[in-house]
Amino acid sequence: MFRSAGMRNLFLAPFCVWAGIFIFVPLLFIVWYGVTNEAGAFTLENLATIFQTEFFYSLEWSVVLALVSTVVCLVLAYPLCLILVERAKSAGVIITLLFILPLWMNTLLSTMAWQTILEKNGVLNQFLRLLSLPDFTLINTSAAVVIGMIYNYLPYMVLPLYVSLSKIDRSVIEAAKDLGATAWQTFTKVILPLSLPGAVSGITMVFIPALTTFAISALLGGGKILLIGNVIEQEFTVEYDWHLGAALSIVLMIFIVLNMILTMIFDKGAD
Repeated sequence: MFRSAGMRNLFLAPFCVWAGIFIFVPLLFIVWYGVTNEAGAFTLENLATIFQTEFFYSLEWSVVLALVSTVVCLVLAYPLCLILVERAKSAGVIITLLFILPLWMNTLLSTMAWQTILEKNGVLNQFLRLLSLPDFTLINTSAAVVIGMIYNYLPYMVLPLYVSLSKIDRSVIEAAKDLGATAWQTFTKVILPLSLPGAVSGITMVFIPALTTFAISALLGGGKILLIGNVIEQEFTVEYDWHLGAALSIVLMIFIVLNMILTMIFDKGAD
């Protein structure tokens, strides 16, 4: 037993070193910059700036768009995963891989592709003109940002939900149907509770990157949609105010931690 424990600790050592260097040390620097001023003195003024109108609006709008994107991804993922589970195993795997393909593509490239599609003279408007229909302006709007988030983060919802649904015993669903349950009752009373852990994991995997994104909103928002990620990026790269940028990052991390706590609560409830 001691030998196995020693081997386990030996294998854990590289990860602990990696986590200490690339996770905990950067976090310590962010906290340090966030609660100090240029003179190195302790202050909470940087954190208090989040309540200023422009910063609070960016944070509020980031949460709203992240929630919208997460809900849409969840609504789209459920019927898709149900269809994949019902199909033959080989066909389901192939279709699942097609939806996971965006994960293998650089996010900037896929977002720039949507920029080409949605711009004024883009693919969408050219197609509408062929049909003698009026142009549809989506670029540089919050709708375009949500579309970019959904496209980039939908696979993060599909994968855990598909795994969770595929583990449900089919006999349980058949038993519910034999007892007279409708399709909606079968979904709400049987499928949804049993697949809730996968849904919760998917919600977390979509909400967190959607909340912290800045590249998607910069490309598809055209500088008109400033999310909290864009503000933080500007504070570090344009204003060179690392103290304020770090403070805003701390506020964003608080939201992420709250999301993780809620996820743990719902996950325990599902068990």
